[in-house]
Amino acid sequence: MALGKLLTVIGVILAIIGLTVSYAPWLIGWFGKLPGDIRVEDEQRFVFIPITSMFVVSIILTLIFNLFFRK
Repeated sequence: MALGKLLTVIGVILAIIGLTVSYAPWLIGWFGKLPGDIRVEDEQRFVFIPITSMFVVSIILTLIFNLFFRK
């Protein structure tokens, strides 16, 4: 795939994600709240490590790339 087409696809995906976050935040409300996501907070600090959420995102992206970019 040419670089121009790849950048166009990435731009469209980012636009869709942006519209989803702006107009339908309940669709991604699960992110960061799955079992296995680490959240530690006290009075002065806040640490958030989304281990399980990143695992789910990785699986979804792997499936998408294998469907569209496999020869």
